[in-house]
Amino acid sequence: MSSAVVAETRGQTEILARARHGSLGHFGEQDQRMRTAVAAGLGFRADQIVSQPNTSMGLMHAMFGLTGDVLLSPADFPSLPFAASRAAEALHVATPQWLTTDGGENSAGAVTPGQVRDQLTPTTVAVAVSLVDSRTGFRADLEGIRQVIGDRLLIVDAIQGFGVVDAAYEAADVVASGGQKWVRAGWGTGFLALSDRAVERLTPVVSGFTGTEVTEPWDQVPPPAHAASAFGVTNGDGIAQARFATALEEIQAAGLPAIEALVCANVERLIDLADQFGIPVLSARDARERAGLVVLVPPAERLTALGAALHNHGVTVTTRGGTVRLSVHAHLADETVDMLRGAFTAYAAAAGY
Repeated sequence: MSSAVVAETRGQTEILARARHGSLGHFGEQDQRMRTAVAAGLGFRADQIVSQPNTSMGLMHAMFGLTGDVLLSPADFPSLPFAASRAAEALHVATPQWLTTDGGENSAGAVTPGQVRDQLTPTTVAVAVSLVDSRTGFRADLEGIRQVIGDRLLIVDAIQGFGVVDAAYEAADVVASGGQKWVRAGWGTGFLALSDRAVERLTPVVSGFTGTEVTEPWDQVPPPAHAASAFGVTNGDGIAQARFATALEEIQAAGLPAIEALVCANVERLIDLADQFGIPVLSARDARERAGLVVLVPPAERLTALGAALHNHGVTVTTRGGTVRLSVHAHLADETVDMLRGAFTAYAAAAGY
């Protein structure tokens, strides 16, 4: 978490711990604060945002609300395929159409507008995609996908890029994301954003007492509100919402384009470093096609050695499916780069390079 978020957490926790007269109403105000901050980052209205505990729950709401077929890649991060499959199994009103991707050299599993266009059918009512492919770092072309799908809903899992990618969110009808990754707000911070068209077409299958037009509807069960708020179940965690809002306000003060430029420069720096040691890079070389992930693909027999070298030099990475993933933030200290260089040096030395 960022230092600003840590300070906010401590302050909010202290207020809750003491719970003095008149202080608890403050936590109810954090929902509006969070929704305003998310809306500013997306270009949506605050009333089009509803708080969620995480990205996956937001995607579940969206998929369970669909009627018709949804085109998506089975290679996307499991949150999307699971939400689509569970909705189909439970309600039998939405069916996954599994997108076949070409798996090119630097885009294994990447979803492109051309692939989407060629695999749409008359029964496709929505297309779902990850803003950034978690395995390759490939950035989806939301505007291009919007152009080829026409009036269909575009559902975006934005977690791998939200906070560091200046994306065309206005092309999407549904955006689900959270704050535990690039936003650095910690777990329990999430949202679901719905365009007016999405509100019209999605059914709020799981809608709780906070999802109606009535405040605390005792002795009655009113219908869900005709708004994004219908996709809420209960009151959110005020401290988590404050953490999320603080992180987003910090991003907005710095400017997302400036953050993205720094991340891009740091990604180039690490790709160059990997090249120096002959470690293959799966991430796209074109900055327009990638976000903050640098994905390394060592020879299969050397994967364990690279992981051990990184661990021994104090570098935290994700190892998955034969690849090693580095997450590159806007601030990249020289000391961190030196640690990475040391790990690469040890890896190369062990191989006799």
